[in-house]
Amino acid sequence: MKKILVVDDEKDIIELIEYNLKKEGFSVIQAYDGEAAVSIAKKQQPDLLILDLMLPRMNGIDVCKAIRANPATVDLPIIMLTAKTDESDKVLGLEIGADDYITKPFSVKELIARVRTILRRLREKESSRLKETFEMEGLSINYSSCTVRINGSVVVLSPTELKLLFFLSRNRGRVYSRNQIIEHVWGDETFITDRAVDVHIRRLRSQIEKDMENPHYILTVRGFGYKFADKK
Repeated sequence: MKKILVVDDEKDIIELIEYNLKKEGFSVIQAYDGEAAVSIAKKQQPDLLILDLMLPRMNGIDVCKAIRANPATVDLPIIMLTAKTDESDKVLGLEIGADDYITKPFSVKELIARVRTILRRLREKESSRLKETFEMEGLSINYSSCTVRINGSVVVLSPTELKLLFFLSRNRGRVYSRNQIIEHVWGDETFITDRAVDVHIRRLRSQIEKDMENPHYILTVRGFGYKFADKK
């Protein structure tokens, strides 16, 4: 059972969030001020933190900084909950390490969906880290050494091509839109268009596919995006 730490100085809000999280199968820990949040996060090691921005004793921004500065909690996912609608507050929260934000008044369903999305991404990353190699019908990938072979011969790929191949092969069978691929492969590092994704996919296919017009590994799903073929 995943453990969620909910931090807010309003008891009614904590109880609302707690009730709905428990309905979804989560365990909930409560904290009503910033100092308590930092202490509890370190001692109880929750799986995710829902953090209000306006808190007594230590505000949410300082809590976020403290969480990220502590090796025991540096990787703790944080959803920032705030009544402020000013864009600069949201940007600041994300810049200092929050993974997501949601503005009061909020939809409980949306909050639960964001919790599930972040936890799912963590599971995917952990699963990817545990798996170092991939084999499928002539294609061999060693994720730790960044080595790719086709029928035993080494294929030299660019860093972006490697990232694309690693991401899609680690999630074979699952369809991703171009925007989802941008989010997972490029993140917020630079501006990438849908067209650029298509170009990089084509370059990657030119290196690993025997017939680019009839690809065997990286398949196009018309009207949506791309997927890596299911393992047979």
